[in-house]
Parts: sequence; C-alpha cells; structure tokens
Amino acid sequence: MAVLENKNSLATISVFESGNFGVKTIKVKKSDAPAELLILAPEKEGSYPVLLFCHGYCTKNTWYSHLLQHVSSHGYIVVAPQFYQCLLFALNDEIKTAAKVTNWLPKGLPISLPQNVKPNLSKLALMGHSRGGKTAFALALGHDHEPTSLKFKALLGLDPVSKPSPLGCRDEPTLFSYVPRSFKLSIPVGIIGTGLSNQSRCIIPPIAPDGFNHSEFFNESKPPCCYFLAKDYGHCDVLNESKLGLASLVCKSGKGCKEKMRRGVGGVGGVVGFLKAYLGGQCEDLDCIVGIPDIAPVTFDPVIHIKE
Repeated sequence: MAVLENKNSLATISVFESGNFGVKTIKVKKSDAPAELLILAPEKEGSYPVLLFCHGYCTKNTWYSHLLQHVSSHGYIVVAPQFYQCLLFALNDEIKTAAKVTNWLPKGLPISLPQNVKPNLSKLALMGHSRGGKTAFALALGHDHEPTSLKFKALLGLDPVSKPSPLGCRDEPTLFSYVPRSFKLSIPVGIIGTGLSNQSRCIIPPIAPDGFNHSEFFNESKPPCCYFLAKDYGHCDVLNESKLGLASLVCKSGKGCKEKMRRGVGGVGGVVGFLKAYLGGQCEDLDCIVGIPDIAPVTFDPVIHIKE
C-alpha cells in the first residue's frame, strides 16, 4: 500500500493489491439458472454491489477467475455466465442469455450466495472482454430479446471488439455509427484497451483491428467516461496464467508480467476506474490514478477521464 500526496489531498492506493475480503467461489448449474454461472463473492456478512461479466469469444468464464477474484476481494459480487463455446454461436444468443441471467439475479442470486451475504442490485454494473465487451454494450444499449428487469448503473469494456459476425449469415446488432459520443447510454462508461490488440500474430489477422476496437468504443461513449490503454500488453493478457500459452497462438502477447497486468486492470477497470467512483461515490482513487498514472503496476498511456 502506498500513500501519495496529490496537490493538497492524500489518496491511499491499495486497489492494485488483493482486497480485504476473503472470496468464495460458487458454481451454479444450468439447471438452476439460464446458464452455467461462475460467482465470486465476499465471504464476510454484508451487502455488496454486483458486477455481471461477459467472457470473450471461445473462452470460458473460469479463464478469468484470477482477475475476477481480485475485483471481488474489494467488496463486489461477480456473476459470470458461461456462453456456448461453439465457433458458430451467434452474438444474439449471447445477448439473450445475458439478459436472462440479469432477470434471474433478483430471485436466483440471493439463494446462491453464502449465508448473510446479500446482493445490492441497485448497484449493478456490467463488464465484458473482447466479444463479451460487444455483448455487454449491446445489452446496455437495449439490443436484447427480452426486457431486463434491472437497470445497469455502470458499463465497462475490457478490450472490447465489435467486428462483423464470423457467421456472415446471422444478423447481429450494429453498434458503431462512427459518430463521436453517439452511444445512447446515460450511464458512466469505462474502457480498458491494450496496445498490441491491433497487431497480427504471424499470419493470423489482429483480434481487435483498428476501427472495431477499444478506441472506437471510447470515441462513441458519452461522458462520464474513462479510457485506459495498457500499451505494452496484448488482447488476452488478462487471462489466467495457465491459459496464456493457448491464447498467444492466436493473438500477440506482451512481454511484461501478466500478473501485474491483471492487477492493473483489476484495480483500474474492476475497482478504481469505475465501481468505487460510480457505484460508491468514492472518487479519490480514480482521481489519483488519472492524475498520477505511474502508480499503476503497468503503464497506462493514455489515461483519459471526461467527467461531463
């Protein structure tokens, strides 16, 4: 933990380290929910904000468990549905599943949690990685097949990608208009991008090419919005260590420590960058990181925070 002086105020930055809450990992079967769920929740009695997390294309929710555990240890309940891993599974189906899981939360989540741990669904946030980022934005923008009973209060994209469907024959929502600040969203938006995601891996095209990646998501987001670019890391460098070798076959990976990358993203994107500021009204950590980005364990450059 480091205590830094920024102008005349002190900000204590500990969000890049594990939080003070022990975390319990819970798995819910599809027979008990709209999809198989990975839930990470604080073990200590209390009421906690909820983060719905959408995984990337052809990955599993468990591949993000280290990152999500970091987030949960700071006092958040994380719910990560497992979408089908079939290469031909359409994004519309993922959006529909995410909407069903959202509607399941009021009744299903409380009985799935440890005793005396309660979800505060008035503080519900949404986050997605890669194509899961497109799923999250599409759900927040109302591109779902059934109305969601809950309102999201914040939206986070972790290296989100909105490329045309690989199917070529199934309609998908078109998110981009390429007009600045055109997303019809009234909630705060945070974008975490990676500097190597627009680079090819041998003969494999970029996973997140320019015009379809984090930059355009931020370009079309209205204030309040944040943008953090981990310039020395690749698209899949937030995954658990055991999955990085497989991911590096299809996308370029950074040479830096991946554990630092997960802590950097978890601190900025999962806790400081949005949830503490925009769900809890505690802006000190976010303001300090925006003002002194060098305190993060990885290099974020640029760092942008547009408040209004």
